[in-house]
Amino acid sequence: MKSFIVATPYRSVCDEQARALHSQGLLRLYSTWTRRGTGGIPHDLTRKLPMLGLAAYVAARILPPYHAEAFRFSLYPLFDQWVASMVRPGDSVISSYCYANESFRKVRALGGKTFLDAGNSHPDNFWEILSEEHRRWRCPYPPVPESYIRRARGMLDETDYIIAPSEFVADSFLKRGFSEERILRVPYGVDLSTFTPNPIPREKNRPFTLISTGSLSLRKGTPYLLEAFRMIREIIPNARLLLSDLKSSSILPILESYRDLPIEWSPSLGHDNLARRLYSADVFLLPSLEDGWARTVSEAAACGLPVITTPNTGAAEFVEEGINGSVVPIRDASAIAEKAIWWWHKIKGGFHMNQSMIGKNIMKPSQIREHFLECIDSVNVS
Repeated sequence: MKSFIVATPYRSVCDEQARALHSQGLLRLYSTWTRRGTGGIPHDLTRKLPMLGLAAYVAARILPPYHAEAFRFSLYPLFDQWVASMVRPGDSVISSYCYANESFRKVRALGGKTFLDAGNSHPDNFWEILSEEHRRWRCPYPPVPESYIRRARGMLDETDYIIAPSEFVADSFLKRGFSEERILRVPYGVDLSTFTPNPIPREKNRPFTLISTGSLSLRKGTPYLLEAFRMIREIIPNARLLLSDLKSSSILPILESYRDLPIEWSPSLGHDNLARRLYSADVFLLPSLEDGWARTVSEAAACGLPVITTPNTGAAEFVEEGINGSVVPIRDASAIAEKAIWWWHKIKGGFHMNQSMIGKNIMKPSQIREHFLECIDSVNVS
């Protein structure tokens, strides 16, 4: 009988994997540092270490973003040791970068299999792209602490299978020596009951409105988004930009150069309110330099917005040029602006995205869970 531990400090895509495993009686433990666990997993299968979660929460409240993130990363080895103490012969484990190095080693030593949920590309690819970007902008911080990257690389030595949400992620591992047989392709799902095309027609007099949800950082290509917006306003002076007030340390100095732009800010929103905010916009922008699968892109597309993104977001896979969005090169503000203006003319001409145009790779969580179980069943987990 297969027996799995899912180890994730806080809520992540691993929650969906745990729910899928539980539905088939394959989940032995769900381990987390949150106080409440996660929905769909019984209390008797949940193990919690809330003191670590509390420490990470307090750090996020009192420290600058980079230092809070570095402190959170420093807690992962403690979480890992706790998870490893619960491993027993026959267990397999699913976790993500840096959470479970020791646990992976112990599982393999006891005959189990290890599955890495690769929410980002190979650590070397991640580091190369973002280190270059931080040098370009003379950022005083590295993309992440180097200790995190060392730990992420070390985890790969004990990984049997990579769960890759996109071809962008899969290719980054294939190029670095991983065999095709070790890569399981499982995209991320979207709540298609909440994120659905707006049933109310667009207000005819609304100014051209662009939106980007999620955090702002060098990794997310925020400087190119802001520069593109400046270019757009030279052509469409009353254009609007909606952003979330989630700013990394890497982007704070750069934002000062764009203080003249009329940006409408929002705090982090729950799904219902986020969908309503997406309805108030015309085009979604995410010129990210590195994203395993940017769910913000698929959420926007599911709401009927054309999306403009880059090949380095896994979600670019469902974009069909001129039908539900556009894919532009990384670090290219002019290309973003050009495509946004093109879409504005199409929208003024009466364009409306219907359900059939959204994208075949956008699936709801239940479909993803079924696909995930098929992938797990295809590998040799005793």
